[in-house]
Amino acid sequence: DVSTGLPFVLVPLQSLSAIKRCRVNQEKFDHFVNNSERAKAVFIFCPEPYSAENDLNARMFAPHFNVNEDPATGSANGCLAGYLVKHRYFGSDRIDVRVEQGYEINRPSLLKLRAQPKGDDIDVFVGGQVVKVAEGRLI
Repeated sequence: DVSTGLPFVLVPLQSLSAIKRCRVNQEKFDHFVNNSERAKAVFIFCPEPYSAENDLNARMFAPHFNVNEDPATGSANGCLAGYLVKHRYFGSDRIDVRVEQGYEINRPSLLKLRAQPKGDDIDVFVGGQVVKVAEGRLI
């Protein structure tokens, strides 16, 4: 697992067709979560986006937290940025990439990731645009 505060299991896949076929097997997911000391969510990604303007496609599953699939997950993308730098996924220890997420649940989102080494650490920046779907107040 990878963590920038909230841990995720990152699963690199090779193709968009593999991403599209992914489904949560609840029994196996529960077994995984119950035997994991840290990560309770899975983030899958591949280098085949829907849009040629983007670099990666991703999906996040966290039924343990009552989130079957999230359309845009900043915390998971932060972990992804660190992973991409550490493993030189794009052949460099610096990244500036666009990640699409939420397409499979008809809530397309775009997250922008930048990351680079800083001493023994990795500086990670995550941004993007959102669409407000709800508003609330605490009283």
